[in-house]
Amino acid sequence: MHTVYKAEILSVGNELLSGRTINTNSAYIAQRLTILGYSVRRITTIGDNLEDISLVIKEIIERKPKLLVITGGLGPTYDDITVEGLAKALNLKTIINEDALNELKEKYMKRGLELTQERIKMAILPEGALSVKNTQGIAPGFMLKYNETVILVTPGVPKEMEAVLDYFINNLLNEKPPIHYYEESFLVKGVMESELAPHIKKMVKEYDIYIKTHPKGHETKDPFLEIQVASSGLNKDETLNRVKDTIARLKTIVKQLNGVIID
Repeated sequence: MHTVYKAEILSVGNELLSGRTINTNSAYIAQRLTILGYSVRRITTIGDNLEDISLVIKEIIERKPKLLVITGGLGPTYDDITVEGLAKALNLKTIINEDALNELKEKYMKRGLELTQERIKMAILPEGALSVKNTQGIAPGFMLKYNETVILVTPGVPKEMEAVLDYFINNLLNEKPPIHYYEESFLVKGVMESELAPHIKKMVKEYDIYIKTHPKGHETKDPFLEIQVASSGLNKDETLNRVKDTIARLKTIVKQLNGVIID
């Protein structure tokens, strides 16, 4: 059995809790990490509250994930307090990070703007943090390692989050899971989710695989399902074949239940 590389995601922002902003960041990060071979165990969303940020980070660190990605709260305003909350949770000092400061200087100088205290605030990071380049915006991301956990912190603006995450994965993430991930989906009409459930339960146990039914129609009036099959493992071919064998067996069961498979 391969070592499980556990990951967690923490989204910070009052706008996420109020429903003003849909949290697309967590879905994007989870998908990227899953494809890399991580097992994303929790996604947490909290507001811009110092005590909440600190407490939740402490709880996550106690669970010892290999990777924690935090997004949101890196801007210049008074309520951007993710750095402060992280530093409090880990009992670290905050200092001006020279690399982050230089990145900010370069960006503002290009626009003919001076570095105000609010702008310098975005270069104040926990001691020991490594600045991570943000090619799509102003505030740099950053990473640090605490005990067994690598922590990446990104801005909350989606295009900036994606840029920082991609840069981190491609250039700074030294220890990646030695795992191959593969998934496929197919569509089925005419079979109720409840009909398939006992067959899926048996196959999940037998194949040690992830199978998820996503209803797209009414259970009894117009059953319509997307069936997702996913697996990860050390051997690429074995992982792919496990998924394909499972799908072939599922399709046979669907036909036995008088369902229609849509290509």
